[in-house]
Amino acid sequence: MNHTHQVVIVGGGPVGLGLAIELGQRGIACCLVERYLQPRRIPKGQNLTQRSMEHFLHWGIEDQVRAARTIPASYGIGGLTAYGTLLGKYTYDWLQRDLVRDFYATANERLPQYETEAVMRRRIAELPTVETLFGWQAEEVVQNDGGVSVAVVQRNGPGRRWLRAAYIVGCDGAHSIVRDRAQITQTLVDHDRLMVLLVFRAPELHALLERYPGKSYYCVLTPELEGYWQFFGRVDLGTTWFFHAPVPAGTRKDNFDFRAYLHRAVGAEFAIEFEHIGFWDLRFATADTYRSGRVFIAGDAAHSHPPYGGYGVNTGLEDVRNLGWKLAAVLKGWGGAGLLDSYSAERQPVFASTARDFIETSIRVDRDFLAAFSPDRDLDAFEAVWEERQSGARSEVDLFEPNYEGSAIVDGPPDGRCSAVGSHMFIARPGHHMAPQPMSDGGTVFDDLGNGFTLLAFDIDQSVMSAFEKAAEAMKLPLKIVTDSRDGGRERYGAALVLVRPDQFVAWTGDAAPADVAALLRKVVGGAADRG
Repeated sequence: MNHTHQVVIVGGGPVGLGLAIELGQRGIACCLVERYLQPRRIPKGQNLTQRSMEHFLHWGIEDQVRAARTIPASYGIGGLTAYGTLLGKYTYDWLQRDLVRDFYATANERLPQYETEAVMRRRIAELPTVETLFGWQAEEVVQNDGGVSVAVVQRNGPGRRWLRAAYIVGCDGAHSIVRDRAQITQTLVDHDRLMVLLVFRAPELHALLERYPGKSYYCVLTPELEGYWQFFGRVDLGTTWFFHAPVPAGTRKDNFDFRAYLHRAVGAEFAIEFEHIGFWDLRFATADTYRSGRVFIAGDAAHSHPPYGGYGVNTGLEDVRNLGWKLAAVLKGWGGAGLLDSYSAERQPVFASTARDFIETSIRVDRDFLAAFSPDRDLDAFEAVWEERQSGARSEVDLFEPNYEGSAIVDGPPDGRCSAVGSHMFIARPGHHMAPQPMSDGGTVFDDLGNGFTLLAFDIDQSVMSAFEKAAEAMKLPLKIVTDSRDGGRERYGAALVLVRPDQFVAWTGDAAPADVAALLRKVVGGAADRG
């Protein structure tokens, strides 16, 4: 097959845009197909974790993303949980991601997804290997041993083209055409709840909530909703808000009093001007695999869930950081036959764990709490448990630490498994995210990480480094070796040698060279470089 591109990406939300940047920066010829000419101005995907901001740092647009925020940086991006109403007696701080700030190279951020997308589109325009087809959509996907063919059409025009590539990645949302054409099945968990999304202007609400300085989003728990949230979020400071919550089955724009619903959730009346009213079904959907031959899926095409805890866009961005370097490695000849399979093997169980261990558990725990405790029935018992819940809100951030301990391409523990449950540590552990530490030159480890693999060597003999260099050169594996002393904070890594993957996850650690350096390097790139 004669390829017009190496990779076709269908879907140009933040996930597809991120993959295009990742591949474009690695010199991979790709085409991004996105049905909308401009980003849709619906505020979603606002909470960007420290890890997601590391991606933007890697893509060279961290400063631009921060500059695009719609809430002043001095205001803060914290959250709050309330019982009964927002203005009620019982509240506590929630999802305090700043607690794990020291384990990442940069701070978290908050801005509407459409502002993030605008920054990412400008970055893509700077990459000569990326073609963009905004206003186009995929209609058909056909794959064979030689590659994939994708039929794309102009949404509001006569254009029709066939794109041919080695691989296709569907980043085209929960109703993915790419996933459907590849016959990738999903496991669904339906919560049988209709949800509403409201976007509205309400300057008076800002005044009402000034009692909670520095907060940008608010969760309200009420017994009648059985653990499902009423969720408010700021779009900007002082004017525009979004809100999502359960509504009765059959609710439409014209048969429900949304204004009264908002007033009850807040606990006060205020003027409201609606800008958007939309609906969605509360459910979890997880693709049973993220790969079918030359077809891959990422983001909501691979996994979708209720917007609880800000996991969605961050999970999708991690998908494409994981997949991007692997596609580039195979296309450039140094990725092994098993490398592309490791994408699904690593990312699919991490999302399954996220859904099971964090989102569904949160709904269940809230439901049980609301059924068992009430300030009207037993005030002392309610207040004691409310205090415990505040401590639990802190520990949830600590426990959410996606890792690949069970991956075939890391030198992890024999009983390791890929999961979203972990613990933040400075110790370098195979399968875990690399935490930053200072270097002797005044920078941090992240300043020195290469675009390929990086070997950190602390007080290590040159012969060891030479063995790694020789083995990497024979495999055409891009390997950067960074040397420094083992003190000054770097002793916290717990190893003199740390091999770091292109996505800043640790592949291997040791205090001396392994018995077979070449075998180790073959393992971390998926085996011998005989691609399929």
